[in-house]
Amino acid sequence: MSAVTTTTTAVAATAAGELPLVRRRRRLSPGHRLPAARLAGPLLLLALWAAASAAGRLDPGAVPAPWTVLRTGARLWTDGTLPTDILTSLTRAGYGFAIGLTAGVALALAAGLSRAGEALIDGTVQLNRAIPTLGLIPLFILWLGIGETFKIAVIAIVVYIPLYLNTHAALSGIDSRYVELAEVQGLSRFAFIRQVVIPGALPGFFVGLRLAVTGSWLGLVVLEQINATSGLGYLMFQAQNYGQTDVILVGLLIYGVFGLVSDSVVRLIERRVLSWRRTLNS
Repeated sequence: MSAVTTTTTAVAATAAGELPLVRRRRRLSPGHRLPAARLAGPLLLLALWAAASAAGRLDPGAVPAPWTVLRTGARLWTDGTLPTDILTSLTRAGYGFAIGLTAGVALALAAGLSRAGEALIDGTVQLNRAIPTLGLIPLFILWLGIGETFKIAVIAIVVYIPLYLNTHAALSGIDSRYVELAEVQGLSRFAFIRQVVIPGALPGFFVGLRLAVTGSWLGLVVLEQINATSGLGYLMFQAQNYGQTDVILVGLLIYGVFGLVSDSVVRLIERRVLSWRRTLNS
C-alpha cells in the first residue's frame, strides 16, 4: 500500500511540473588529462625563480638569475665545452644503462621462471641492494682503475637493481590460473613466455625502467666528479673550485632536462605498449 502511495505522489508531482530530486553521482576519477601537465610545475618554479631574482630577493652570487644562467650556457656551448661534456655524459649513461637493462631483465626472468634460479639469484640481488652502490666506488676503482670502465659498471649496478626488483615482483604476481590455463591449452615454453609472462610482467618492468632511468642520471652526476676529465659532473666540479655558481646551475639544469625528457619518453612508450589496460591514469 505504501509503495502505491509513493508512486502516486511521484506521478502527481511530475504532472504538476515538479521534477523529482535525482541524486547526482559523485565523480571519483582524476578527470581528463591536461595537456603538457608535467611542465606546469617546472615552469612555475622557473617563474618564481625569475620573479625573486628580478625583485632582488636572491643573492646573485649564491643563486644567479635565470637569464645569467642562460647566457653562461650559451657561452659554454659556443666555445665547444658544453657539447663535448654532454656527449661524454650521454655515452657513459647509455653504456651503463644498456648493460644494467640487459642484466636486470635477464636475472628477473631467470629468478621468476625457475625455483632454482630464484634460489641462486634473488638472495644475491637482495644482498647487493642492501649495500650502498656508491659505497662500492673505492673497491671498483681498485679493481677496474679510474677510467671509464668503473663508471659504466657502477651505473649498470644502479640500473639493474630496480629493474630486477620490479620485474621479478610482477612475475611473481602473475595469477596462477593463467599458468594452469596455459598448461591445459598445451602452450610451449616459448608461447607461455610470449603470451602470459611478458604481458604480466610489463607493468612492473616499466615501473622499474622509470626508476632505472632516474638512477642512471643520479649515479652519473656523482661518478663524473670522481677522477674524471670530462663530462657534466666534471664541469660542475671545476666550477665549484672557482666559485662559478652559474656554471653549476647550468649543469644541474641539463641533468634535470635529461631526467624529465627520459622519464617522459618511458611514460609515452608505456602508454603505447600497455594501451589495453584501463587505469586511473588512462
